[in-house]
Amino acid sequence: MSKPSLRSRLFFSHLIVTLLGAITFITISKVFSPRYFVIFLEGIEGPNIARIGPLRRDLVQAFQAAWNRGAYWSVIVGTSTAGVLSYLVSRRVVQPLIQMEDITKNFAAGDWQERMPSQEIFELDQLAHSFNRMAAELQNVEQRRRDLVTDLTHELRTPLTIVEGYLEGLSDDTIAPSPELYQLLARETLRMRRLVNDLQELSKIEAGYLPIDTKPTALHPILSSVLQRFTDQVFDKEQLTIVLDVPSDLPLVAADALRIEQVLVNLLGNALRYTPQGSISVKAWQAGDRVWTAVSDTGIGIAPEDLPHIFERFWRSDRSRARNSGGTGIGLAISRRLVELQQGTMEVESELGTGSTFRFSLLLA
Repeated sequence: MSKPSLRSRLFFSHLIVTLLGAITFITISKVFSPRYFVIFLEGIEGPNIARIGPLRRDLVQAFQAAWNRGAYWSVIVGTSTAGVLSYLVSRRVVQPLIQMEDITKNFAAGDWQERMPSQEIFELDQLAHSFNRMAAELQNVEQRRRDLVTDLTHELRTPLTIVEGYLEGLSDDTIAPSPELYQLLARETLRMRRLVNDLQELSKIEAGYLPIDTKPTALHPILSSVLQRFTDQVFDKEQLTIVLDVPSDLPLVAADALRIEQVLVNLLGNALRYTPQGSISVKAWQAGDRVWTAVSDTGIGIAPEDLPHIFERFWRSDRSRARNSGGTGIGLAISRRLVELQQGTMEVESELGTGSTFRFSLLLA
């Protein structure tokens, strides 16, 4: 058995209220109106008793008959008018909801463009605005999902094509085996493994399965260790310098040392990748109840229109350059989520052709 619709419920509720009001009005009037009429007659019978007295009964009966006829037509006309108005009001209230249902069906069919128009009723207008915001968010999620599949396909296609081509050449002896060739194949498989590992970690982070061991941590040893690792990589680059600027009295922070090291490796790796010459600096300072850490470089920088997307997974302003350099495109997304899981925030400032600064904050221990 199907449930009654909202329109039917609204219509019958309005109609029932009208009928109850009419019944109450008729009942009270039926009981008290004749009595009040009699009291009125008694008030005017004083000097006119000779003329009104004999007609009193006829006057009361005539009044009751006229009242009954007027009440009958009032109920008929009032109920009919109330029924029509109830139908129109219920239709007006339900129509936006029906429209929302139609739009959701279009969403299910893959059409994300339609939106709810503004409504005259305030509450329905607020509902329409909330519905449109939800639709926009769902459209963005769907678009990101499609982009994720597309980008993942692109990321895997390049190393797989390279590995497949060289393996076919080795199998039919068109390419001679060499240590350099094996190193190239190892690099491509390493890139695929890094991509799979990053995707797995990002999935754990977003699902809340990644454990975070937060405890009082000293940042200076972590910064020095990570910086030394990257300094060894740029030892032969005379045009690039790496500088550490951390005060000796930097307080402890509430953080997971391994995850902070992972964030720093991602930020320094990006800075090194996009800074062919100049300098890279790592600074840390206390500001209120937080400690900020910033990684700045004098590299190629980021365009203003690209900054809002910099923490999106697989997003790149120059895909070919980033792909050739070996990045997976989700390091910054992972870094920001790791910082947020430790009650921190991550920000970025950059100017195209001048350099970039990535900074994140952590709470004091």
